Amino acid sequence: MGQNITRRTVLERSGGLAAVGTAALAGCVTEDSSDDDGDPDDETIRIGAFQPTSADLQYYGQTSLQGFYGGLAYKYDDIDPIDGLDVGEYTVDPEAGPTYEIIVEDTAFDPDTAQSVAQDLVVDDEVDVLFGGTSSDSARRVIDTVVSQSDVLYLCGPAADGDITTSDEYCHERVFRASEHTAMDARSGATYVAEEMDVENVAMFGSDNSFGRGGVENYTAVFEEYDHIELQEPRYTEAGYAEFEGLLDEAVANGADAVAGVYTAVTLPSFIPTAMDYDVEIFGGFAEMLTISALGGAMQQALGEDFTAEDIEDAGLGPFTTRYHWNQFDNPINDAFVDMTIDAYDQVPDLFHSGTFTLASALAQAIDESGSTATDDLVDAMTGMTVTDTPKGENGYEFREANNQAASEMAIAYPVPTSDEWADTWEANIMPGEPVQYVSAEDAMVPEDDVGCSL
Repeated sequence: MGQNITRRTVLERSGGLAAVGTAALAGCVTEDSSDDDGDPDDETIRIGAFQPTSADLQYYGQTSLQGFYGGLAYKYDDIDPIDGLDVGEYTVDPEAGPTYEIIVEDTAFDPDTAQSVAQDLVVDDEVDVLFGGTSSDSARRVIDTVVSQSDVLYLCGPAADGDITTSDEYCHERVFRASEHTAMDARSGATYVAEEMDVENVAMFGSDNSFGRGGVENYTAVFEEYDHIELQEPRYTEAGYAEFEGLLDEAVANGADAVAGVYTAVTLPSFIPTAMDYDVEIFGGFAEMLTISALGGAMQQALGEDFTAEDIEDAGLGPFTTRYHWNQFDNPINDAFVDMTIDAYDQVPDLFHSGTFTLASALAQAIDESGSTATDDLVDAMTGMTVTDTPKGENGYEFREANNQAASEMAIAYPVPTSDEWADTWEANIMPGEPVQYVSAEDAMVPEDDVGCSL
């Protein structure tokens, strides 16, 4: 593979260490991608995956990797999903495709670590593609530093803050995200709440970080379009906050008949059980199994051991938006993916699986369609791409040319007790039920006029 020493710029470590020469940044990139007439089946593409594989939220990173590995395995039916979910180097070599070398590094869900790891992957390991950014703050940091100072292709996910691809501060021609984001949650869920539920006064809660504030702002933007919805001043708390009784007392005293919390697994298991003690509707986004398991335990305490779907609905819990869960999208690709994931990891695909599957699928499709592994060619192929093979069905995701965010359909469902069919592969006593509504990709997306990014 040729080295591009004319287009890659100097990448500085940690913003203050010695500059690294451009030759050290060379990867699988030719000087002029239009001259790359080699056979990609004979090439090697190096992917640097930076995900949390330790600490409290390692499950986020592990399921993100599972989705990515599943996407590659689906595209190349002569390979199996990689079974390693820890730090290490893994190789898959499909017969009809390039050799994929995937280097996994741990971020521990920390932005500083994510930046350092991503820099090392580009500089020391000479990767051609970065994949990761589970925390939105980590994704921003990597875009600001590593991506902006190199020509690496960045497959961002599952970071969910909307402004990564809706703000001109972060969107980038080499950054592609298939994972659904908080603005899509908001446009789908808030519209359903406003139009289908008897709700008049909404109190929003969120974590005091980019994820929480971004999510609350997106819900607020949708609710403000409805004259009959009164919004209270948002309440922000630190991650891990557990003393919600006083805040909810205040919200209900001010007339709240509906509440939502934009939190991760660190906080949501405290927020929702506390909110269930009040006469309010509780809405938001379906979380992943880690959080849902904790919620299910709290619901069992509140509703009794033999609680039913009707008990859950009567308690005001739901419906929730689901970006993706294994039982929400009925199509042959998803059926195969569910079976593949159970066989490889003894669990069904979860919240993050579909977005990261789609990133891997899109990368393989770009290589096939361009006949190249050169970065410029891959970027050109992925720009505006309709991704053929996705868990949401054939052509289920489409990257918007304005910001490289993939649009996809969303579902809305109530929680229900986990059925016997899934009890062995879904370690929570509640799961998403039959969707009550699907929201089209077009309706779920932020309108182009409201997107600050224009690539």
